[in-house]
Amino acid sequence: MSSLFIRLYLDEDVNVLVADLLKARGFDALTVRDAGQLQASDEEQLAYAVSQKRALVTHNRADFEKLIQTYFDTEQKHYGVILAVRRPPQEIAKRLLAILNQVTAEEMENQVRYI
Repeated sequence: MSSLFIRLYLDEDVNVLVADLLKARGFDALTVRDAGQLQASDEEQLAYAVSQKRALVTHNRADFEKLIQTYFDTEQKHYGVILAVRRPPQEIAKRLLAILNQVTAEEMENQVRYI
């Protein structure tokens, strides 16, 4: 049985306040810092997110679009990637909440969302 709610993993470039705001609403949001993954490569960050069955949130659109294409080409499973335009943390949290409240973890698998 799959988890109903998406579990998030926030890349190093996403403000940690976003995670705090989501946690305050009862969602599971893990930062790179809290996971002890600071300074890991993009490939390592995505692999970590996959190993933890988490959707990755990042501002790094160019690099992660390439990585996701590699996952698609090699038929590797991931639990979603959310590419966020740089905005104030409150706005990013608001946009993430819209996804978290409307999309299940299963529906997010192998998906890319832009916010």
